[in-house]
Amino acid sequence: MLVLFFVFALWARQREDEDSSHPSTPVNSNTAIHRSLNPILKPTQTFSVGNSPRGIAFDGTYLWVANSGDNDVVKLRTTDGTVLGTFAVGVAPDGVVFDGANIWVVNQGSNNVTKLRDSDGALLGTYPVGRRPSTAAFDGANIWVANTYSHNVTKLKASDGALVGSYDVGHFPYGVTFDGTNIWVANYSDATVSKLRASDGTNLGTFRVGIFPLTSAFDGKNLWVTSHGRSNVTEIRASDGAMLGTFNVGVKPYGSACFGTNIWIANDGGDSVTELRASDGSVIRTFAVGFSPESFAFDGTNVWVTNNRSKSVTKMSDFGGEAVPK
Repeated sequence: MLVLFFVFALWARQREDEDSSHPSTPVNSNTAIHRSLNPILKPTQTFSVGNSPRGIAFDGTYLWVANSGDNDVVKLRTTDGTVLGTFAVGVAPDGVVFDGANIWVVNQGSNNVTKLRDSDGALLGTYPVGRRPSTAAFDGANIWVANTYSHNVTKLKASDGALVGSYDVGHFPYGVTFDGTNIWVANYSDATVSKLRASDGTNLGTFRVGIFPLTSAFDGKNLWVTSHGRSNVTEIRASDGAMLGTFNVGVKPYGSACFGTNIWIANDGGDSVTELRASDGSVIRTFAVGFSPESFAFDGTNVWVTNNRSKSVTKMSDFGGEAVPK
C-alpha cells in the first residue's frame, strides 16, 4: 500500500493533486503569526517553457530548465526569459545540476543521467544510474543521484561519468543536498533524512523529520527539509541532526533552496512560494506563482521557480510588490 501511495502521490501528482493533510507536530506559533501578517505578492514575470517543467539550474549566465513532458531541456536568457535553445535528453527529466562546466540532467523514465556541454548544449554522455532517479547534487568533483525506486544514491565522477559507487539510504529517496562535507538525502517514505560522508559514502546517521520529506536546503549551518505531507518545513542541525524547529509554510511544500540568508520553499499544493528568514524561521513574504511550483534557481539577482502544471517559470525580483487579496 505504501508503494502504491508513493507512486500516485509523487509521480502522478503532475496531473492530479492528492488531498492535503494537517500538521500533527507542534508548529512554531511565531511563524504562524508572521505568515498571517505577510500578504501574497505578485511575481515579477512569468515565461513559458515546455510541458511539465521540473528541475532548473543557473550556469552563471543562463538558466536550464528540464521539461519532463517533452524529454528535453531549454536554455533561457535571464534578462528576458528568451529561449536560446532546446536540447533532447532522456525520458521524463527531473533534476538539473551545473558542475561549473557542464549541465547534468536526471532522467526519471530512462534510469540515466545526461551530461551536456554548457557552452552549446552538445551531448557529452549518458550514464546509467538506479531505478527512477530523481534529483542530483554536485560535491565539487562528483555527481550524486537519488534513485527513488532503488532506495539508494549513485556517485559519478563529474569528469567522465564513471561510477564511483552506490550507497543505500532510506525508502524512496528524492532530494539530494551537499553541505560542503556531507551528502543529505530525503527519504520520502521513512520521514527521515540520511547523512552520508561525501568522501566515501559512509552513512553517518539517519534523522527524523516531517512526513513525506522531499527536498532540503542548507543555510551554512542547518538543513531545512520540506514535508510534503504537512504544510511545514523542519530545521535540523547539520552537525548532529538535532531537530531545531518546525515552521509553517504553504500547502504541500516541495522544492527548497537557500539564497543568501533566506530559505525559499515552493508550495506545490498552494501554487505559491514562501520566503523564510533562516535565523528564526519567520515568514518574510509569500509569492503567488504558477500551478505546482517545484524547483529553484538564483541568477545573482532574481529567484526563479518552475511551475510544473503551468508550463512556465516565474522570475521573482520585485520583493516590494503589490499585495494580492487572499
